[in-house]
Amino acid sequence: MKEPKGKPAAELFSPIRIGPLELPNRIVMAPMSRSRAGEGNAPNCMNIRYYKQRASAGLIITEASQISPRGVGYPGTPGIHSYDQIAGWRRVVDGVHEDGGRIFLQLWHVGRISHPSMQPNGQLPVGPSAIAARGDAFTPSGLQPFPVPRALETREIPDIIAQYQRAAENARAAGFDGVELHGANGYLLDQFLRDGSNRRTDQYGGSIENRARLLLEVAAAVAGVWGPGRVGVRLSPISDFNDMRDSNPAATFGYAAEQLGGMGLAYLHVIEGEFDSAPLRRAFGEPYIANSGYDMERARAAIASGAADMVSFGKLFLANPDLPVRFLRGAALNEPDQATFYSGGEKGYTDYPALAPQGSSGSAVSTAA
Repeated sequence: MKEPKGKPAAELFSPIRIGPLELPNRIVMAPMSRSRAGEGNAPNCMNIRYYKQRASAGLIITEASQISPRGVGYPGTPGIHSYDQIAGWRRVVDGVHEDGGRIFLQLWHVGRISHPSMQPNGQLPVGPSAIAARGDAFTPSGLQPFPVPRALETREIPDIIAQYQRAAENARAAGFDGVELHGANGYLLDQFLRDGSNRRTDQYGGSIENRARLLLEVAAAVAGVWGPGRVGVRLSPISDFNDMRDSNPAATFGYAAEQLGGMGLAYLHVIEGEFDSAPLRRAFGEPYIANSGYDMERARAAIASGAADMVSFGKLFLANPDLPVRFLRGAALNEPDQATFYSGGEKGYTDYPALAPQGSSGSAVSTAA
């Protein structure tokens, strides 16, 4: 175990309101794919335990979940488009709520980051343009090179928006507190937004305004399902994951943040890296969730300075189900076992030790078992 840096994180434990939700702390569990969904890509009992253990987070954002069968890009990842998936997520949500937690579902379409072996009827994956990502897809039979995707026709895009809208409705049926749009990490919404992957000549390509159109139309459709303060958006301005790039990320993402800021959303969630995110925060407004390699000390400083309203943690939450309690007590942290991130089974998933038996309040001083 390692000791956290700095003094106990008082700033992290001040409450904050996002939309109609009052969060007891500002420690957010970041979305992390773990490839442990059950048959039919439906959440299972193991997933219930995993999320219940982390209910002391101010907010849990689930792993990315496919909005349709065409949105699948990895084995063992959950969806939100079938009856069994909705029912499985309902059990997860009920478990988190029983322990006093709050939980958003991340809505996901992988776009070109897939392979025919995971697509209905062996079809090509779709994207904004017929440009293959460099790299390999993780398929049920092992690594396979990403194929050249089929460029979506303009007439097909309303159905993509409708898929997000139906997924948002399904998330409401499952009892979630809200949803997050996955507009980051080189998946479909990000592919449309950045000019390295979008070479379209219709109203969804070319100018920044056109490339941001799909993201904004999806956000409006999903917000129409959920209402004010229940929809967040995640962006990654300079991440090159999944072979992504943009010629002017400050302008591209600044425009997107400004437009999203006028839509009454719950928050903007940014994977920052070395990007100066302050202009995005100003353009969007509040609340703003910072992400990318934060530890307790950096998180405290970001909140104390006003650079962020909340901070999301990935690997630290993966390995420390009671991360808020450990921060509050200045306790040692479990080290994440990278070999088990996507390996399946309980090992490295639900077996990380907590400091004490789980409480029932889900507040800043509760623990997770």
